[in-house]
Amino acid sequence: MNVTIVGLGLMGGSAAIDLKKRGFAEQIIGVDKNKVNAHIAQHIGLVDAVSDLETAIKVSDIVILAIPVSSALEVLPRVLDVIKHQTVLDFCSTKKDLLKSIKHHKNRKQYVASHPMAGTEFSGPWAAKTGLFDGKASILCNTEESDMKSVEHVKKVYDALHMRTIEMDAESHDIHAAYVSHISHISSFALALTVLEKEKNEKHIFDLASGGFDSTVRLAKSSAEMWTPIFMHNQENVLEVIDTYMEKMQSFRDSIAEGNDTAINNMIQESNRIKRIVK
Repeated sequence: MNVTIVGLGLMGGSAAIDLKKRGFAEQIIGVDKNKVNAHIAQHIGLVDAVSDLETAIKVSDIVILAIPVSSALEVLPRVLDVIKHQTVLDFCSTKKDLLKSIKHHKNRKQYVASHPMAGTEFSGPWAAKTGLFDGKASILCNTEESDMKSVEHVKKVYDALHMRTIEMDAESHDIHAAYVSHISHISSFALALTVLEKEKNEKHIFDLASGGFDSTVRLAKSSAEMWTPIFMHNQENVLEVIDTYMEKMQSFRDSIAEGNDTAINNMIQESNRIKRIVK
């Protein structure tokens, strides 16, 4: 099985490591518009070869798009134009616009929309690591629009990455992603901006920051190139979750301003219910 991976950063590079290491892929071919990243990926052994998009597709059985959704909107139709027997999947964090863009493409059935729910705050080929996807879930969207053979191929990819798969429609995916993933990044970016604005002496931030601060602000190190298009292509859902988040923040502010310790205590205890869901 030959696999082409378009985008050789954290996600694409990590997939390359484990698909090769675990015997799923005989050869990994890398494609990246950033020639430096492509060179690094080959130099450190993430891929066996680098190539242009069309050449890579022709010698592959599976094509994985591990690029920002804004880039995938342009690249996915080009990939579908070239494929013959190949199966195509993506790692993008939003789905509605992407699926709409290729809805009537003649090779639509050979594409499976997917989103592996994994990652770190780091980016680039040096961030790639084995085991990134282990034990996590990957969402497969609108599988009824893909042929059964392609869906099975994609499930085998995720099985090799030690992931479980969950199927849902694209609209539901984008809503859920806004609530469990996108808002986490927005709140982290906002917290980082708040602290940087008020703490002009960066040494104070370093000296006083606790483990709680580190874990909360960790996502603020994430790539702007990746996250800006995610927010833009899931705008409606992201705005809805921001509004809900701001309502909760206002409730905390009002209760603190009023000295209402009972309300504060109740809100904290209510939030503790998340422990039943997230270990």
